[in-house]
Amino acid sequence: MSDRSSDEEQVSFVGIPTFIHAPFVRSFVELQQEGADVAIVGAPAEMVINRPGARFGPRAIRQAGYVESPNDYVYHMELEVYPTRVLKIVDYGDAACTPLSIELSHKAIKSKVSEVLKAGAKPLVLGGDHSITLPVGTAIAERYGFGEVGMIHFDAHADTWDSIYGATVSHGSPMRRLIESGAIPGKNFVQVGLRGYSHDEELLDWMRDQGMQSHRMSDIEQRGFDVVLNDAIAQALDGPENIYLSVDIDVLDPAFAPGTGTPEPGGLTSQQLLRAIRRIASSVNLVGMDIVEVSPPYDGPAGLAAEAAHRVALEAISSLAWRKKNKK
Repeated sequence: MSDRSSDEEQVSFVGIPTFIHAPFVRSFVELQQEGADVAIVGAPAEMVINRPGARFGPRAIRQAGYVESPNDYVYHMELEVYPTRVLKIVDYGDAACTPLSIELSHKAIKSKVSEVLKAGAKPLVLGGDHSITLPVGTAIAERYGFGEVGMIHFDAHADTWDSIYGATVSHGSPMRRLIESGAIPGKNFVQVGLRGYSHDEELLDWMRDQGMQSHRMSDIEQRGFDVVLNDAIAQALDGPENIYLSVDIDVLDPAFAPGTGTPEPGGLTSQQLLRAIRRIASSVNLVGMDIVEVSPPYDGPAGLAAEAAHRVALEAISSLAWRKKNKK
């Protein structure tokens, strides 16, 4: 790190905990005035059955990492880019979620993300449980057109159940609702990292009937991650020109992300996921992203899941910066 000793500089644990010390904007008017390329939005909504705590995810992800203020010194070694010098990044705070109503929480999230899109920025949303993908994905589809956005979804679980304990809106069903609404076509809905025991034959049949593309961990082991990733990108872009990226932190093996609601052994490594994020965000028209299911109460003193989620977000931002820099 170069010499950093001015009175304006602050270490990572000092100051308002925005993501990478990005400027905090309070209102839509301020957001428009900033002319941001990327806006961080917290979505602390949760209706989790197992190991709750995802509502605390946005704050934990923001507080993770070691980026100091001002953040213009941050340099991605592999991409050879200063992301905060190429992109204007702001933190737009949290949607006004309530633990008493998932419907009201989703309404607030959709409104917040719609404002980001209206201001011309890309939303990078920090969850929260995976139910937030429904309002975020709907807002993105309304902006770019229903059927005009493909999805690449990293997760141990498909999240395509029709209902869970009678509830049709939960962290187990957002992908089904997005497909049923027409927001994202089934054939352009691509999932990577599926494994475990939470899928039955009827559910997998429904997914195949929608044309969904599912790449299980066994596929990655047999065919190689690069081959699977290339297929996933091509399938998501078979028609649409835009990509929405959704990352459930439980796609990682619990050794790398213990703090999550439904850990599944046998997952990706941090290195694999970060490389995948770089590959996608630097090569496609990424119009939005979410990172979900970080549960700080189960993350231990090291906060590994929050650290991984923080780095996933920063990796995406750096890749977007590289793409913008090299398109000039």
